Amino acid sequence: MRSMNLVDSWVQNCSVFNQQKTPYIYRSPFIGLVYKPMNNTKFKFKKTKPISAIITRGEEDMIDAERDQKALDSSTVFNFRSYMVEKATIVNKALDDAVSVKNPPMIHQAMRYSLLAGGKRVRPMLCIAACELVGGHQSQAMPAACAVEMIHTMSLIHDDLPCMDNDDLRRGKPTNHKVFGEDVAVLSGDSLLAFAFEYIVTATKGVSPSRVLSAVGELAKSIGTEGLVAGQVVDLASTGKTNIGLDQLEFIHIHKTAALLEASVVLGAILGGGTQEEVEKLRRFARGIGLLFQVVDDILDVTKSSEELGKTAGKDLVTDKVTYPKLMGLEKARHFAEKLKEDAKFQLSEFDNDKVAPLIALADYIAHREN
Repeated sequence: MRSMNLVDSWVQNCSVFNQQKTPYIYRSPFIGLVYKPMNNTKFKFKKTKPISAIITRGEEDMIDAERDQKALDSSTVFNFRSYMVEKATIVNKALDDAVSVKNPPMIHQAMRYSLLAGGKRVRPMLCIAACELVGGHQSQAMPAACAVEMIHTMSLIHDDLPCMDNDDLRRGKPTNHKVFGEDVAVLSGDSLLAFAFEYIVTATKGVSPSRVLSAVGELAKSIGTEGLVAGQVVDLASTGKTNIGLDQLEFIHIHKTAALLEASVVLGAILGGGTQEEVEKLRRFARGIGLLFQVVDDILDVTKSSEELGKTAGKDLVTDKVTYPKLMGLEKARHFAEKLKEDAKFQLSEFDNDKVAPLIALADYIAHREN
């Protein structure tokens, strides 16, 4: 399966500006970065001088001082921890306000149970950061950021169902169907999906109707049969099979995981007033970190405990799912993740250094997260 040909078509077709003349930058799957690194011009292996086996105390102090200064310089330029806390707090408040308990109470309680159960809020942060990067204000992107998180939560509720991945733990708590039953869990996911589109349309202010409409189209495409649903279907069909290759695995995760992360960034760029060129560069950035997110997820599944992850560890192995560590080996999967991160960050090279700092930091965070 030539997954990236399908994905390239998807990206070109869902451009908010519908400019079909602009060629897409990728012509081969991401996996080429691992197996043909010397043929990829974006990644050059630097020659380094051999390090002496003996380091004097003075040299050691100088190295430590240089390292500490770099850390200080980095912290003064952009404090990512503070940024995450600030944005997560704002997003959590907005989500709490958006989905209140009303009649019938049980369905709204079920929606809130999963929506407000915690989480890193990576997708809303990406949406807001992209909006601010192109000159918009976070208030313009906040409804979309909340909508993306509602849809992400829906996907988790449904993914955990017995008919899907049959999981009992999510974000350190019993999954939705374990608390409210399968019937209410399905309906709570459906309700979050429907309300996400209502909310982005009714709550977005200070943005032209045409851009809101484009954002809605992007979001819908990212979760339908050309996005999340496509990835989930192929994922379910691939479980337990031995003939699944890297191309098909990439297709699964470009759609199942990366599509919604990509939509998060693209929505922010559209609603913030981004140009066609800016939107497409950010789309390619988001595509890379979306796949990176899943590769890291696969690695964590085999290297961390359930307590550390807040969800059932080792589940992919038990259910015989195809993963990057399974097909490539753990070390090659880690190498692949690093390549994806660097390639994604390359797409941001022409943006203002200060304004792009949150997205660069988010890419690093996704690559090196522990849960």
